[in-house]
Amino acid sequence: MELKLKICGMREKQNIAEVAELGPDYMGFIFYPGSKRYAADLTTELPQHVKKTGVFVNQPIGVILEYILKYKLSAVQLHGNESPAYCAQFKELGLRIELIKAFGLSETFDFDQLTAYQEFVDYFLFDTQTAGHGGSGKLFNWKLLEQYHLDTPYFLSGGIGPQQVQLIKEIQDNRLYAVDINSRFELEPGLKNIDQLREFKNKLFH
Repeated sequence: MELKLKICGMREKQNIAEVAELGPDYMGFIFYPGSKRYAADLTTELPQHVKKTGVFVNQPIGVILEYILKYKLSAVQLHGNESPAYCAQFKELGLRIELIKAFGLSETFDFDQLTAYQEFVDYFLFDTQTAGHGGSGKLFNWKLLEQYHLDTPYFLSGGIGPQQVQLIKEIQDNRLYAVDINSRFELEPGLKNIDQLREFKNKLFH
């Protein structure tokens, strides 16, 4: 499986257009008002090949559906405490939307809880455990992934920066579907450094 790239926490119109030109596979927009990268209004159209991903935290499914229709989302990332039943209910809508369920990992994380989700989600996303639902800029211990025994592919997230390129390339796990980057490539919250992103992408895929 060819590794994908997701660039998350986008907000500024011109910056979004510049990042889109780099050709990431996914671009993430955080629709969680508590985030420093909250995308209050999104007017920029993306190229067809860039999957517009909405990031939500404990929102009613009806609210997420409104965002899907309004912004023509291709993927939804659930970054709160959404239950397996919630994910099942979302899938029952029959939408052609990729569903990504995020989990913050720590030394005490129970990987067994993921079993109940696997039939309802397309991907997991493994992030660093924080009180603020991601965006901490901190790495988690990737050795924890050795405890992950399901087949569901996953996004690797949490404080990934330019210096992690070689470590990512050394990961031997065909379930690693995508790398998700955000705060380590910012000039300020919600504003990405285009040169840094371009260099990272070139190194990661060559």
